[in-house]
Amino acid sequence: MMELEPNHNNEPASGRPWLTLGRLAVLLLVLAGLGALWFWSYAAGAGPARTETLVYIPPGSSFAAIEGQLAEAGVLRPDRRFGWLAVLSGQRSQLRAGEYAIPAGASPRAILELLAAGRTFRRQVTIPEGANLYQVAEILAGQQLLEASAFIAMATAPPTPAHFGLEAPTLEGWLFPDTYYFTRGQRMEEITRVLVERARRVLSELLAELGNDTGLDPLEIMTLASIVEKETGLPGERALIAGVFFNRLERGMRLQTDPTVIYGRQSFDRRLTREDLRTPTPYNTYVIFGLPPGPIANPGRAAIAAVLRPEQTDYLYFVSRNDGSHQFSTNLRDHNRAVQRYQR
Repeated sequence: MMELEPNHNNEPASGRPWLTLGRLAVLLLVLAGLGALWFWSYAAGAGPARTETLVYIPPGSSFAAIEGQLAEAGVLRPDRRFGWLAVLSGQRSQLRAGEYAIPAGASPRAILELLAAGRTFRRQVTIPEGANLYQVAEILAGQQLLEASAFIAMATAPPTPAHFGLEAPTLEGWLFPDTYYFTRGQRMEEITRVLVERARRVLSELLAELGNDTGLDPLEIMTLASIVEKETGLPGERALIAGVFFNRLERGMRLQTDPTVIYGRQSFDRRLTREDLRTPTPYNTYVIFGLPPGPIANPGRAAIAAVLRPEQTDYLYFVSRNDGSHQFSTNLRDHNRAVQRYQR
């Protein structure tokens, strides 16, 4: 009987385990590639926001809270991949508090990089010349930088001026009118210090440039400058009006300027009455002699310069012409005529 040789061509599949492992490896590589594509397409994909969006991250926010705020603001879709991305990028614990301007369609990766770098949005704040501290408080509060009541309480508290290196009753007059850039979450003290230091620097520069032959100390300079600021907005009149006030002070006359009465009565939104002019307050210059105890507003550079270099004239009076300008007089008779002409 003949013996048959074994058939090597019909060897069962179980005899080739490397083929099964190879196919499995290929399958795993394909799945990994698809998973990576799925993950990174999310990371680099456009976000849902159609316009630039401001998002505020309060100090102390957890990662989950930050993720929730981004989703609530509409710049991020709720997706667990955002957390994975934060872990893989090493940025989960690096996200900083503050307000951010998230660009339209920003990807999750771009949002993470923005928050990790702390590139916060800066709010532009313009304080106009002649604004008082109560109005400054409203301007800052309107930009969501602080609470107006808290700022007013701080600015008028007796210890506050000394804290900022000032000899003054309040911070009135030392919140310099200018355009600033602040970020939400900035401490109120930091914001205040920027304003005060700007006022001190401007005064120092003007004193170095113009000198001081007035006999006034820094508080008195800022006080008179604030009155000049409130009396006129015309550049050509500031030094004239400052000169009138110096003439009256030298002759022992009351300044008799309405803006000081308004400040003392805190009557910013109504017309003055005769009763207001007769009612004593520390700021009523129809009643008191000399300067009030402090500024009544925050003067700009030009008003301060006008006080340091007043125009030399014999004028003792002025009255509004109701067109932004004033009629100046050297005596009471001419002044009364001007009042009758322009203020009937």
